Amino acid sequence: MDGPLGLRKVGSHCSISEMDDFDPSRLFDRHRLNIERKRSFDERSFSEMSASFSRVGLDNYDTYSPGGRSGFNTPASSTRNSFEPHPMVADAWESLRKSLVHFRGQPVGTIAAVDHQSEEVLNYDQVFVRDFVPSALAFLMNGEPEIVKNFLLKTLHLQGWEKRIDRFKLGEGVMPASFKVLHDPVRKTDTLIADFGESAIGRVAPVDSGFWWIILLRAYTKSTGDLSLAESPDCQKGMKLILTLCLSEGFNTFPTLLCADGCSMIDRRMGIYGYPIEIQALFFMALRCALAMLKQDDAAGKECVERIAKRLHALSYHMRSYFWLDFQQLNDIYRYKTEEYSHTAVNKFNVIPDSIPEWVFDFMPTRGGYFIGNVSPARMDFRWFALGNCVAILSSLATSEQSMAIMDLIEARWDELVGEMPIKISYPAIESHEWRIVTGCDPKNTRWSYHNGGSWPVLLWLVTAACIKTGRPQIARRAIELAESRLLKDGWPEYYDGKLGRYIGKQARKYQTWSIAGYLVAKMMLEDPSHLGMISLEEDRQMKPLIKRSSSWTC
Repeated sequence: MDGPLGLRKVGSHCSISEMDDFDPSRLFDRHRLNIERKRSFDERSFSEMSASFSRVGLDNYDTYSPGGRSGFNTPASSTRNSFEPHPMVADAWESLRKSLVHFRGQPVGTIAAVDHQSEEVLNYDQVFVRDFVPSALAFLMNGEPEIVKNFLLKTLHLQGWEKRIDRFKLGEGVMPASFKVLHDPVRKTDTLIADFGESAIGRVAPVDSGFWWIILLRAYTKSTGDLSLAESPDCQKGMKLILTLCLSEGFNTFPTLLCADGCSMIDRRMGIYGYPIEIQALFFMALRCALAMLKQDDAAGKECVERIAKRLHALSYHMRSYFWLDFQQLNDIYRYKTEEYSHTAVNKFNVIPDSIPEWVFDFMPTRGGYFIGNVSPARMDFRWFALGNCVAILSSLATSEQSMAIMDLIEARWDELVGEMPIKISYPAIESHEWRIVTGCDPKNTRWSYHNGGSWPVLLWLVTAACIKTGRPQIARRAIELAESRLLKDGWPEYYDGKLGRYIGKQARKYQTWSIAGYLVAKMMLEDPSHLGMISLEEDRQMKPLIKRSSSWTC
């Protein structure tokens, strides 16, 4: 039954799958619902899960290829055995299980890397929230949900700790970047030690950890059909604490989330401060996941849901309008007038056309587009960031048309964005004088290395998920084949260097857990596309896109 204002409750008789279709624009509609409880994703048909995949269908999934795209058409004969186990799958599972961390006899996560050759351990022996996500998905897809449940509960427990850095108290809802289990063999005790940024390089608190936690909670619920964890008072409180931090009112005039450098996967200074695409896409996805799981048994729950609904409307409009770039939009920005005053201004952020970098004119294909890295007053970061664009597709922050355009861009700029090892975390690299200013002369972020244009195998699972959702599995298959040609032989590196990703990263750790898990998740999703339902959200059917491509910055 609908609650006040027409919002559906997530109670003992409501499934998360039904809540995914919730449309905030229907806040004032009232009607009854007939919803069944505890229906796992595996019991649903794939067509029921993904409307956007209907253009492909499961019957011709292996042989589908869009016409007119050279280099991506896969002959039917070559796909018949494409899902036979690859020799490196067994090695990947063995390595993933070796990375398991136990607390009081129960598995609670996976360490970042098992690199026995490295002299410096640093924090690679810890369980990172963002790093564990692909490992968690791999275990869920393999029918092993207990480790994911344990992880969610342990990190939720850590969230409740008092967090102080240099006598300054952090927000109550902050999730840890990572945690470590200390074993005392004498006393036979285990102790958790969390890092909220006080030990991190640069001392930056993770903004994305809370978002990934909410997204993973939904993935667990979708995979198992078990609503009890998400509906528990502790999880409900944890979600509300995370969202309270993000939805608090302030001086900001934008619905996007203001962030510092180093607060996300790009954990070093890379000039992404302000409103980075990665954080905004994760923010949007976490809001939608929370909207599906939050209960409205009290006034606080109802108020939180109402605030989420309003923010989603504003955030989707802002991102689709001002962060989207395609050929026509680039041409419009190129012809901008400046110093425009009042709400009628076309150039709302007063972007100077001369600030457009030369590379973007050659990079932008006639057909294709992407969400740029950042937009703030007088500044647009035109760089491509893979994680933000993939999450935009999976969360339906991107419209169906924009999602297809992102896939078109990857196909058109395959050498630049994929090269010989999937996939560039950012493009292009910054170098010379700009590198000195933006990174602070960071020797790890030299051009085409690490976060400055390096290639990260972990992103393979996100690209694969985006490909399946948009009906372009052949792109994912080609990327996976590239990874299989080297990943195992190279010892599962953390990242690769060079314009084409040909060289193992100068400081890359071997047997990086999320490189291993990212590969496994990608393989399992291609083999069984229904797994996509754990991590994908369909666009609200009654929420009409507020803009069309190439018309985002016009009055």
